Amino acid sequence: MPHALVASDVDQAAEAITAVVRRTPIEQSDRLTRVTGHRVLLKREDLQLCRSYKVRGAYFAVASLDQAQRALGVVCASAGNHAQGVAFACSILEIRGRIYVPSNTPRQKRQRIKAIGGTWIELIVAGNSYDEASRRANEDCVVTGAVAIHPFDDPHTIAGQGTVAREIAEQLDGELGTIIVPVGGGGLLSGVAVWLREHFPAARIIGAEPEGAASMRAALDAGEPVVLEAVNTFVDGAAVSRVGDLTFPIVRDLVDEVVSVPEGAVCSEMLDLYQTEGIIAEPAGALASAALRIMDRSDTASVVCVVSGGNNDVSRYAEVIERSLLYEGLRHYFLVNFSQEPGALRRFLNDVLAEGEDIVLFEYMKKNNRETGPALVGIELESPTELPGLLRRLDASPLHVERVSPDSAHFAFLF
Repeated sequence: MPHALVASDVDQAAEAITAVVRRTPIEQSDRLTRVTGHRVLLKREDLQLCRSYKVRGAYFAVASLDQAQRALGVVCASAGNHAQGVAFACSILEIRGRIYVPSNTPRQKRQRIKAIGGTWIELIVAGNSYDEASRRANEDCVVTGAVAIHPFDDPHTIAGQGTVAREIAEQLDGELGTIIVPVGGGGLLSGVAVWLREHFPAARIIGAEPEGAASMRAALDAGEPVVLEAVNTFVDGAAVSRVGDLTFPIVRDLVDEVVSVPEGAVCSEMLDLYQTEGIIAEPAGALASAALRIMDRSDTASVVCVVSGGNNDVSRYAEVIERSLLYEGLRHYFLVNFSQEPGALRRFLNDVLAEGEDIVLFEYMKKNNRETGPALVGIELESPTELPGLLRRLDASPLHVERVSPDSAHFAFLF
């Protein structure tokens, strides 16, 4: 059965948005080229208007409305980049819009949406989750007749987002090997696949989704879109519980592979992008290049990784560093029962810790009516290869020690 979109739809979108959106640069990453042994290029959609590719699809979807629809206005639900894209489109096209966000949307993001949309949009806080905000937005459309602008499961949104592929092909003079694209609901990946399969059928197309929100992989395994029972929202720009009805068959039929990327690997890549390339990427923006680092690269020649967005809250970097260190095996936590006597901590430092092993967290609760007191101890290593030696010294000590695994419910409670 033919798909809902063809390459000419993406071409039409490109013509409609070319005077509005930025033609973002494509740059070689010497770091990733060195690590992988293949030429790696980064498509810098973090430098796009509103700092995300989302504006491409949002603007084209709003711009495609007829006069009667424009008069009714538009509605969307989003806590991030799609909301900013719709706000931008409303402001430029002078169309009234209502944007529903959940109550946990940071104030900084709310202010950003308001600043972009100005007097043309109304920001409405609705519910405690995206699903609740989405339900309210749908109710608004039913009551008012306003047009819903979906973040990924809409032909115009998909076509607009797919203009990234056409732009890459123009910038590389048609020399396309592999392209890795982040996946949430599948809008960007679908648009890219529709255009590339018609113009560059030999290109290898790979989707990268967060391991804790692998909704496309689940859909592919089930043969249809399914709702995930639980979603890790850390990679918030791609944390979707169910992929689209339009996007799924396109990905199923046209995309070569979809890989799941651990959130810790995303964090490590975010830090490397910042420290080496000077790129401030949001978690979803680092998905593609993080996937390249963990996947089988035996069939890879030149690779383009789409850095999809740069709307990262600076206050999240402490968590990013923590997750990266845990993933790399450099930070470990233990519950240690110390005897409540002078010198207990000193003996632990002398007998257990080796040179280069640092205590980064120590929380001690003294119990006056007991002989021992528990302490939560965080230890950072210079190399993950040092862990076996540390564990041997802990086992040999007279202390009762319990390792706190990052996978345990106990760890989640502590942190």
